[in-house]
Amino acid sequence: MEGRGLIDGRAEYEWRENDIEDRYIYPNLVRAREAGRSLRRSFPKPDSVGHLVQFVRCRDVHIRDLKLYRSPSWTMHLWGCDRVWLDGLDIRTSLMDGVWADGVDPDGCSDLHISNCNIETGDDALVFYSTNTFGPARPCEDITVTNCRLTSSSSAIKFCDGNQNCVRRVAIDNCTITNSNRGIAFMVFDGGYVSDVVISNMSIECTRRDWFWWGEGDPIHFNIKRRCEIDPNGNPAKEPPAGSIRNIMIRNVVARGAGTNSIDGHPNSPLENITIDGFSLVVTNDPTAPYPTAGSAFAVKNARNIKLNNVEVSWEAPASAAWKSALELHGVENITIADFSGRQARDSAADSALVFEQVKNARIRHCAAPAGTGNFIYISGDGCRDLRLFDNDLKNAASAWKADIKEIPESILRSANDRLPEK
Repeated sequence: MEGRGLIDGRAEYEWRENDIEDRYIYPNLVRAREAGRSLRRSFPKPDSVGHLVQFVRCRDVHIRDLKLYRSPSWTMHLWGCDRVWLDGLDIRTSLMDGVWADGVDPDGCSDLHISNCNIETGDDALVFYSTNTFGPARPCEDITVTNCRLTSSSSAIKFCDGNQNCVRRVAIDNCTITNSNRGIAFMVFDGGYVSDVVISNMSIECTRRDWFWWGEGDPIHFNIKRRCEIDPNGNPAKEPPAGSIRNIMIRNVVARGAGTNSIDGHPNSPLENITIDGFSLVVTNDPTAPYPTAGSAFAVKNARNIKLNNVEVSWEAPASAAWKSALELHGVENITIADFSGRQARDSAADSALVFEQVKNARIRHCAAPAGTGNFIYISGDGCRDLRLFDNDLKNAASAWKADIKEIPESILRSANDRLPEK
């Protein structure tokens, strides 16, 4: 398929009070209700259904230079296809109304190349699946995405929760994400895994959307769960164990967003080998929003073998009362933090730039405490072990470290060649 033509799905929507129980957005519904927000939301009209373009078990698929507008559901669904080239596509659905109207949804595809596309969709713009929709779930693998502009009222790029096998060997480069409710999401809910992914040279701008969309203005998001942990009607005996996310590199990213960058593994399946190298983040706030979404700028939980290199965090006025630290770590083992620059959100010497809880084997080096930093590191409880600081410039901090225990033994923290605040 190629040419300069237009395929128009003519989707139509209606707004009405929410009448479905969607456990995946239930926390948003609760917060919206508590804030006195209307629970009206968009739904496709009953006669506005179906995917706009669908390929199943095809090879050597070439689609270029087409306009695909107003799809009533997923715009392009590719299941079990091999050797696919998508180039120069212009895909658009309503950012306000277009629930379930994704952009491109490859499911169990291999040798997939997406380039030079403009995708602006109500639901996720680009989503990688591995499901059993038309047969046994296949790996979604060997994928490149280059030179694309993406906008979404949900996630611009999503490694989807619908992953029964795997999504692996993916390279995404030189793309911009604008005006999206969530930037890049890694989510595994069906026992599959995501591995061997490189995302580089990105600009991400996130803007919060209405309560019924997934995402909270967060540039990056990691999440491993079992569906029974989200939906109380689920049956744990019939579900696979928690899946996994491993071997992910995100580098050279400039991002703005109003939500916490949550990097969450599972208690039974921690994130593994996650590297963020070169990440400049501005945390923003919309004072007219019905409820705040950001606490700390980054929050890492249930993870091991993590590297945060050359990460910079800044807070943009007006401040939110819910803002906290630049970085929180909970249940993290084997982490290196190098050339990190960030402070707590508020001008308070009692608050901390970094908060460590149940953190073991951490290396913090060549970091700088910006002017106005209160406490640089706060150590919560005695579950932390082997935290080593060296060659850090902490002279601008009110204090280098504190803990909720009277004294910090060397088994917990050691320091070498650090420039410390004058007492």
